[in-house]
Amino acid sequence: MATFKELRWIQKFRMIIIWLLCILPLEILSLYGQRFLGIWERILFLIIWIIFWKEILLKGVKSLFRLKFSDINLLMIIAIGGASYLGELPEAMIIIVLFALGEMLEDYWIMKSKQALENLTNTMPKIGFIKDIWEVAIDKITIGSILIVKSWEQIPVDWKIIFGDALVDETTITWEPLPKSKTISEAVFSWTMNISWYLEIETTKKWEDSTLAKIINITYNSSQKKANYQRFIQKFAHYYTPSVMVLALLLVVIPVVFLWWDFNHWFWQAITLLIIACPCALVLSTPVAVFSAIGNATSHGIVIKWAKYLEEIGKIKAIAMDKTRTLTKGEPQISDIISLDWDDENTFLACIGGMEQYSEHPIARCVVQEAQKRWIELHKHKDFVSVWGKGIKSECLICKDTHRCLGSAKFVWEEHNIPEQIKKKIYALEEEGKTIILVSSHQKVIWIIGIIDTIRQESKDTVNELRKMSIEVVMLTWDHQKAGEIIAKEVGITNIKGWLLPDQKAEEIEKLVKEYGSVAMLWDGVNDAPALVLSSVGIAMGAVWSDMAIENADIALMNDKIWLIPYLIRLSRNCHNIIKFNTALAIGVKACVLWLAVFGISNLSLAIVSDVWVTIFVVINSLRLFWVKNKSLKFEHKSKKDDCCEACH
Repeated sequence: MATFKELRWIQKFRMIIIWLLCILPLEILSLYGQRFLGIWERILFLIIWIIFWKEILLKGVKSLFRLKFSDINLLMIIAIGGASYLGELPEAMIIIVLFALGEMLEDYWIMKSKQALENLTNTMPKIGFIKDIWEVAIDKITIGSILIVKSWEQIPVDWKIIFGDALVDETTITWEPLPKSKTISEAVFSWTMNISWYLEIETTKKWEDSTLAKIINITYNSSQKKANYQRFIQKFAHYYTPSVMVLALLLVVIPVVFLWWDFNHWFWQAITLLIIACPCALVLSTPVAVFSAIGNATSHGIVIKWAKYLEEIGKIKAIAMDKTRTLTKGEPQISDIISLDWDDENTFLACIGGMEQYSEHPIARCVVQEAQKRWIELHKHKDFVSVWGKGIKSECLICKDTHRCLGSAKFVWEEHNIPEQIKKKIYALEEEGKTIILVSSHQKVIWIIGIIDTIRQESKDTVNELRKMSIEVVMLTWDHQKAGEIIAKEVGITNIKGWLLPDQKAEEIEKLVKEYGSVAMLWDGVNDAPALVLSSVGIAMGAVWSDMAIENADIALMNDKIWLIPYLIRLSRNCHNIIKFNTALAIGVKACVLWLAVFGISNLSLAIVSDVWVTIFVVINSLRLFWVKNKSLKFEHKSKKDDCCEACH
């Protein structure tokens, strides 16, 4: 159904077309020297001027007072005044109507290109239902409020569930097709839909801090922050149009004052030159292209923070990726539990599960899940310390030997000398591509845990597609070198760096930037912020789960679809190519008509028609970015099938 804005636009468009059909015969007859309406021609001109004067005169006079000579409205006033002075009223009328038509089409296309962004706010929830109080505007809801969400109602702000189980449709945030099962203490997001049972949820954030609010702010700001090519074209237009106005003045002064040629003829050529000099096609095509590309990206669940990052992602020569949760599914499973002190395995899982429940790392979650599968009650700990990028330490309140240190081999080696026989077991597991976690007490290493992760089925094809684009793919991982090499070999990566802490990843990114110039960093929102800052473009994957990712990333994938990276690069390159083509076409057509005017063989109709239709063409060409296809849709279908099978089970 058409919106109110669209209905008003349709009415105005019909009116302009009717007037155009009335005037066009007069213009055609005028070109052949036929003028027969007399006083009625003047009356018709006056009516058209009364109808459309607000569209031109007010804006033009405002630009004159501001000395903004590059404004098309000011040029239109000069052209209409000149045509009226010369008695060419059909020319003046066609200028007014064609200009109004061009403005209407431009407004419509900009409106349509912004539509994908406006949809973010049009469908968002406006109120929430607080328990025992009734409805409250979402910006008035405070942290800690208990809200009620019934079946098929939108969740208004970010919360955690305190009562009930539900299926939640998160398509609006993550763009994932299947609903997610949610239960007590799990997080739910604003703008998602409860599609099953009654829920009670407690607010954890104010509306302005919610995931949706951040996405909306980032998306709208991205269209306002200009890319380099936008700044260049605006700067070019700023100097270009005044220069042409000086040339138009000289086109009258030199032939008339110095050569005594006919004033009316050269005044006519000068007006023609001014009309064609208007840079509307040049300036307009760039923002429409950017809006269209950002709108397309948004529809795929990609949030681009600034327009300059849309430009930058198309220039990258290398991309660095983490292993876990990027190339792999990030759902590690315990493959080996090796006791070095003959303790009971369930007691061990209870102890380290109690430690890991405070950590957000995927490996920590897999340990906790393993304990939960066995219905083991977790031990309580105190003095919990997380050492960034290495591991964790704590004191167990249940075990006799209270101290626990859990993390990578390097981390545990800082506290203990590891016997050679234990090292051999570690190396053997690493040769199998497993990630090794050691657990120690005060005195020694007591357990070895082997972790395996599953490679994403689309990782290999994504890497191949990036390499076809002449982009070097590099793996930077905290995991040991051998585990990284096995995964890298499977997906086709030859450049791999293992055993990297967050600060070491940043050093590697710095080296890549020096070598390749423009480098992207793909991360999962955990621990890689220093490397992200040093990269040309930081891309966070699955960013909906991490506030830090949304805040720090330049581009955020709100889902975990790695195959969107080649699509995004292709979209950026298409946007850049379309803008270059539009710029060349606009300048080329203007140059041709300008030269015709300089040599005295152009006319106002040619200038108007060429300017309007070049503008229309470059805008339509820019709007093609709305329909740039994701060539990796086969991954989308596979993912949906896998998700469906998983949901069925």
